[in-house]
Amino acid sequence: MNKTLSYLNRELSWIEFNNRVLLEAQKESVPLLEKLKFLLIVSSNFDEFFKVRLAELKKNAVSKPEEKDISGLTNKEQLAKVSERTKTIIANQYSYLNKELMPQLAEKGLAHISQANYRPEDISFLSPFFQDNIFPILTPVRLEEKSETNHISNQKLNVAFLLKSQAENSSMPEALRHKENELPIATVQIPLSLPRIIWLPEDRGKKRFTLLENLIANFGTRLFPGYDVEETAFFRLVNDAAFSVDEQRDFDFIQAMEEVLEKRLSSLPVCMHFEDASKTIIQAVSKKLSLTEEYSYEVSGIADISALSGLLDLEGFAELKNAEWKIFPNRYLNIKTNVWDVLKERDVLLNLPYEKFDPVVDLINQASKDAHVLAIKMTLYRTNSQSRIIQALERAARNGKQVSVFVELKARFDEKQNIEWVTRLEQAGVVVIYGIVHIKVHAKLLLIIRKEYEGIKRYAHFSTGNYNESTAKLYSDLCLFTSKDEYTQDATLFFNTISGYSSIPTLKHLYMAPVNLKEKLLSLIEREIRCSNTLTPGLIMAKMNSLSDKDIIKALYKASQNNVNVLLNVRGICLLVPSVKGQSENISVISIIDRFLEHSRMYYFQNSGEEEIYLSSADCMPRNLERRIELLFPIIDEEVFQNLKDLLLIYFSDNQKAFLLQSDGSWKQRNREKGEEKIRAQKLIHESFKKKNETLYNNAREFTVRRSQAAET
Repeated sequence: MNKTLSYLNRELSWIEFNNRVLLEAQKESVPLLEKLKFLLIVSSNFDEFFKVRLAELKKNAVSKPEEKDISGLTNKEQLAKVSERTKTIIANQYSYLNKELMPQLAEKGLAHISQANYRPEDISFLSPFFQDNIFPILTPVRLEEKSETNHISNQKLNVAFLLKSQAENSSMPEALRHKENELPIATVQIPLSLPRIIWLPEDRGKKRFTLLENLIANFGTRLFPGYDVEETAFFRLVNDAAFSVDEQRDFDFIQAMEEVLEKRLSSLPVCMHFEDASKTIIQAVSKKLSLTEEYSYEVSGIADISALSGLLDLEGFAELKNAEWKIFPNRYLNIKTNVWDVLKERDVLLNLPYEKFDPVVDLINQASKDAHVLAIKMTLYRTNSQSRIIQALERAARNGKQVSVFVELKARFDEKQNIEWVTRLEQAGVVVIYGIVHIKVHAKLLLIIRKEYEGIKRYAHFSTGNYNESTAKLYSDLCLFTSKDEYTQDATLFFNTISGYSSIPTLKHLYMAPVNLKEKLLSLIEREIRCSNTLTPGLIMAKMNSLSDKDIIKALYKASQNNVNVLLNVRGICLLVPSVKGQSENISVISIIDRFLEHSRMYYFQNSGEEEIYLSSADCMPRNLERRIELLFPIIDEEVFQNLKDLLLIYFSDNQKAFLLQSDGSWKQRNREKGEEKIRAQKLIHESFKKKNETLYNNAREFTVRRSQAAET
């Protein structure tokens, strides 16, 4: 047995997830605009990583540089490795964008024209366009030498102008002149009120576009009379967003959250991205913004590629995108069914995004209008703008239902939206709870209490993902609808616990973090170890977003060492090191990157043939298991159980979109074995729903009988 257990680094593991997204973009089988979408995701992911994780890492490298993480790296070492690896991946991203993708898009009729490639006819078209539509909106701002007034907005694209005073400019007032030995630099923020993509006259039927920043750089001399523009550069800052709220402010917690949002607006920069800039301007801007050059990322190409998102939904380019996958209605819950009758008969599984999210919205809608419904209780972590769920909850309250909603105000980067929902819900008469001190409520649960002939009946909805209609079309998540007392009685106790003063209840079927969810998972792993031997090895299959909890990883190592086969499907962070002799030779880890974001959490245990499957809102991370309210729940219904087991097996058979984790922390594409058929999990899952839907349609269709006109009269 390997006495010294090994673990991977959290930050580097996350960065490798982003590299897998980049590798998916580079696959030949992926359509061009889908490639672009993946590249946009890489940039968006890095932005969030920089403003939260890198910001925290930089602070720790200064305050406690020699402190080590689970992998044995000091904070200082982590920072160096993170900086090196991110720069490599970003360089690879831009190399692919510039050398492969943009030329291929140009061949298909979508050509980006930079200011260096403007034709005379382009200048003739753009010059008056700039003067009339763009020039009046622009505000040039001079950068002072290390001044507190040099605030550049977070993640906003800017053009920096390196200026040189003209000889005849000596009459300028002293206060407006730049100091001697100081490079005069001004910046112009790209206005958010204008479209980033500017369409140029077509060339033989091909679309040509330039970007707003290209125009501003090209015609920017008009902003600085009396100066020559020596050089321009595009840059954007990513500022620190790692702020925590004052948890002790109970009476004005919303105001405390708003103060956090204000701090983000004026926070210090973490890093800066420059597009094709010279050392002179990089050093000058970095100095004026008090940012060291090591956190300046030079990119060869478009500094802020989010502008290219405007190409994704253009009409006439369907061949450059994925073929549309139809989203199917749930076979049990649809517009024609009575949800109360259905759930009295069976539990219903909803598999998003292959099935429509409508049954969730319809359930709340029906409850809001049903005279027999007495109360609705719900948790909300993230939801979409224009949410039909919010509207249904408001309607329910106005219709006299007792509606209680737990809105998590600390959901990072959704705080502002959630504050707005709180205001709306409270105005409608909803009882809103919006905070547990030091803990986020991440569990996804809906409970409806209905008065029926037999007495009070409760209906519940559990989910691995958010009550968000937008992400329900993009994220793979699982929902369970049920009226079984085993679930609903515990759900009632759960809501009583998080909404008021209540001692932690003894839940019989649900497991709650940070109370006993982690202990339950550890006990299930330990039981599998006891059931396993060389003749009948145990089996654990688990699917999650991240695996970083040391206790869970140690338990899985122990399982591997005791003949338990462990199959893990981890989308993002994974600190477990597989395939190490004496430690983890019976553990394999895959990660699937495809058109939908894998988001569901499933845990399967063979248990000597008495199989069990659990769904959860929780990943195996310390924050989920110890610092969040989460739920783990068993699957009781046999049909639902079999569907989930089949789903897990499909994922672990994927040989088209799956990557395999190596013992050195790298990931390799999982290839087909000789004679093995091609299996792409998401496509196979979609096709299975398509077949089920066709069967249901064929069985339910009506036959039109021809009749003579005489017979009709």
